[in-house]
Parts: sequence; C-alpha cells; structure tokens
Amino acid sequence: MRSRKPKITGTSLRHALREFVWPRWKLVTVGLGLITINRLSGLALPWSTKQLVDDFGLGGDQELGALLIGGLIVAITLQAITSFALTILLSVEAEHLIADLRGQVQQHVLRLPVRVFDNTNSGQLVSRIMEDVIGVRNLVGTGLVQFVGGIVTAVVAFVFVLQIHPVLTVAAIGPLLAFGVAATWAFRKLRPAFRERGRIRAEVTGRLTEALGGIRIIKGFHAVEREVEIFHEGVMRIFDNAKSTLTTSSGVRSLGSFFVGLASVMILGFGALLMSQGELTPGEFISFSMFMGFMISPVVQMAGIGTQMTEALAGLDRTAEVLSWSQEDEDPGRTVTMPAIEGHLRFDDVHFRYQEDKPVLRGVSFEALPGTVVALVGSSGSGKSTIASLAATFLDPDGGRVLVDGFDLRRVVLPSYRSQLGLVLQEDFLFEGTIRDNLRFARTDATDEEVERAADTAHVTEFAERFPDGLDTVVGERGVKLSGGQRQRVTIARALLADPRILILDEATSSLDTESEALIQKSLTDLLAGRTTLVIAHRLSTIQRADLILVVEDGEIVERGSHDELLSAGGRYAELYTIQARI
Repeated sequence: MRSRKPKITGTSLRHALREFVWPRWKLVTVGLGLITINRLSGLALPWSTKQLVDDFGLGGDQELGALLIGGLIVAITLQAITSFALTILLSVEAEHLIADLRGQVQQHVLRLPVRVFDNTNSGQLVSRIMEDVIGVRNLVGTGLVQFVGGIVTAVVAFVFVLQIHPVLTVAAIGPLLAFGVAATWAFRKLRPAFRERGRIRAEVTGRLTEALGGIRIIKGFHAVEREVEIFHEGVMRIFDNAKSTLTTSSGVRSLGSFFVGLASVMILGFGALLMSQGELTPGEFISFSMFMGFMISPVVQMAGIGTQMTEALAGLDRTAEVLSWSQEDEDPGRTVTMPAIEGHLRFDDVHFRYQEDKPVLRGVSFEALPGTVVALVGSSGSGKSTIASLAATFLDPDGGRVLVDGFDLRRVVLPSYRSQLGLVLQEDFLFEGTIRDNLRFARTDATDEEVERAADTAHVTEFAERFPDGLDTVVGERGVKLSGGQRQRVTIARALLADPRILILDEATSSLDTESEALIQKSLTDLLAGRTTLVIAHRLSTIQRADLILVVEDGEIVERGSHDELLSAGGRYAELYTIQARI
C-alpha cells in the first residue's frame, strides 16, 4: 500500500536537509553565524598564546599584554553569549518541528484506510507518531549546527597549525584520519540497528497499550504474570538492541580517545625534538598543542553527534514509511462530491475478501429505498458487518458496486458522503470526557437544546439524571464508568444528533438489558423516521418491523422478505427465529 506522491524521507542526509533544514534556512543561517562567532571566539585563546608566552611572558610590551588579556575576556564573554543564544534559538525551533511533524503524521494516520487499523496494532501507530520523530531535533537543533561548527573549528585550527609547523601537523593528523574511517564504518552499522529498535519499541508499546486497555480481562483470567513475562521479554529485546548500539557507539568513542591520545603523544615527542633543535619556540609549541586540541575535540564530538544524527535518520526512515502509506482519499478516482442525498442504497453483485483465498461476500445484491429499513440477519461470520462496512465506505468492494442515489461510492469524495452518514457500531466506543462531549462529537456545532433533545429521545437523560453532574458526568476512558446499556444509548443519541440520511446500526441493541432494549425500541421510531437504515441484529425481535429482511449465510443472501413472509417460508430465518423464541 504505497503512494506515488513523494513524502518526506529520511533515507539520506541530503533528503533530510532538503525536507527539514532548507525550509528553515533563515533560522539555520543565524545559527551557523552564531556558531561561527562562538568557535572563532574560542580560538582566540590558542592564537594569543604565542604572543603571551614568547613576547609578553618574556618581558615584552606590557600594554600589548594587557590588550591581549582584555581581548580574551571579550572573546570568552562572546562565546558564552552565543552559546546561550544557540541553545534557546535552535532547541525551541527543534521542539516546534517535532510538534509539527507529530501533527503531520497523526493527520496522515487518521486518514489511512480502515484496513490498516485492522492489521496494525494501535500502540505501534502511537509509537510511530510520538517516538520516531524525536530525533529530528538533531537535524534542526544544536546537533547539526554543532556538527558544522565542529568542521569550522577544525578547518580554522588546521590552517593555524599548518602555518606553525607543516611536518608536525602531518604527523599529528594521521591518527585522526584513521579514526574517521573507523567512525564512518560504525555509523553505517548503527543506522539499521536504530531502525530495528524503533520497530521493537513500537511492538512493546502496542502490547502495553492493549494490556492496559484490557486490564479487567487480564485480572479476570488471572493472567497478570503472563503479561508481565511478555512485557519483560519485549523490554529485554529493546535492551539487547540498546546494548548492541551502545557497544558500537562506545567503541567509536574509545577509538577516538585512543587516536587522540596517539596524536597527543606524537605531538609531544616530535614537538620536544623540534624545540630541542630550535625549530619550534615554547610559545609556538603551546599554541600548536592548543590549536590541535581545538581541532581534535570537534572531531571526537562529531562522533557523538554523528551517532545522534544516525538515530534521527533511522527514526525518520520509519516516519517516512508511515507517510508513504496511501490515504483513503488519495485515490485519483474519487472525484465526485456527493450532493444532499435521498438515501437510495443499492448493492450490485458485490464481492469482497479480506484474504485472497477466502471470499467473504459472493455476489451480494439488494436495494434499500429512501426512508426504508433493511435488516441483515444470519450466523456470526456470515458477512453482515462487512456489508455494513462497505455501506459506510470503510471498505471498497473487490467486485461489483455499492451505489447511493446512483453514485458509485468508490468514486465519491469521502467527507461529502460520510457527513450524511450515521453509525451505531457493535463496539459502543465512547471517548474520555463527559456524556455531553460524546454526544456533541457527532456535531460540534450542536446547541445544548439539540444535545438534550437527542439525549431525551434515546433515553440518555433517564440515567444521566441519576448522576450529580447529569450530562456533564465524566464517562472515563472508553466510557468505562457507564454500563453497556448506558453506553449504547449514548451512541444511539449521538447518531440521532448527527441527523444522517443513511443510518447504519450494527448490533445496536447487543449490549442492552431487557429494560434498556425496551426504552431503545421506543426511540427507534423517531431515530429511523425518514432515514434509510441498515440494521444488523442477532436479536430478531428488534427487526420485525423492518421493510426488508435479508438472511446472509456464507457471504450470500439466501432469503429476503418481510418478517411474516420469511416465517411463512419456513426457511433459515424461521429456524433462527424459532431458536431465539425458545431461548
């Protein structure tokens, strides 16, 4: 499931710079200016060392010495100020970029086809949105600028040491080149490991999210220890990966220390020899050593920064993978904006399968006229919910057509259709917040009077008044503070408030007790009036007044007719009805 439209990519530093750094070139330019001032100010000390030691230190011009000291104080102050400004300027912008990127990824994920959510753990998607983008701060933040600043410092310092003594410079720089080769190899090994860590972390986060959401099942089946073991196994996989990357990163730093030490030994030994031969003054030697320190230190720092940027690019690789998934409304064939609909729903020889070799629907055809109620009954797994998902445009048929007012739903712009669609699904999902918030979710612009009218019609007010805060009662995560029947009544009121032209009720009364079901049945007349309604119900008593009942078995419609007609036929519907009547 890939989109041809190019998305941001972290596959190379060049692409990352183009996507993240270039749009902020003004800010980065200021940052580079500040880091240049910062590093040049830092080089003032080694530059002045020769004059201080060889001239001022040996009884030279006192005024010149005082001027040098004053200049060093100014340079140190300037270095501190630019360092503070860099951190504030770039770190804040990096966090802003992370927030923007998270919003971009979240927006993209919400627009993915429903099939993606059916096949992907929600916790993994959360990890993709929240965790994988964090490393981007090292591209726009201090990481990139420090990397460039290190190069500037090293180049300027190299020019100075080359002027002081070229042969000593060549002798000292050899170990640094060897370190650069080793670090390049290590970074190539680290990037796949960082990508793998992101994948493992997403899996563990997904399992943890599921466990917390299903805590009652875990406790009810005495499965706490099993979940502890599963989570421990997951975090140990993260540990093993982290251990591997830490070992490699530590190896790079250790090699850096070794080669820096080796270069220092060569400078000391060769420098002492040159001083003994009169080719190097003490001031020149000290100045050379300090410049070499300023040249070597950024090289070692760049090893650590390189590790951070490698991790950032690995996270961006995973982010780019998500952003390459095709959104459900990116289909170029969706060009028809649905007008105000009457609600004429028609399935025309519809075929569908979730897996290639396992068909779910086999040539389903039926018609629901505007304002009528069509009920789907049949065994579990027969394809009823798939038919509802196709009518809701959550799925697209593999063959045949689903039409509304003559428009093929595969060709319509999805928001223009879904804005006229109402849903009450088998999973009576409520969001964290109040009852009123959950009702208004269907229409954010609904007035309090409209909300309360919908609550009254669906008999939500009947139980809400028992709470001190009424409709402003907080329902808890997934509506856990309400009973199953109460949650279902809220979802029906929510659909009623949306005032849809087509209404899909998927097991709308499945969670209701007898009393609640009786209350809902009273409100269904108002709910269904003037709307084309597709009803799925196991309780056949709830659909006796349907205009058309379709019996679905093994992906095919095996019977159709009214309640009385199907009972008289003595077929599958009569069998199901008789079984439920006995119960």
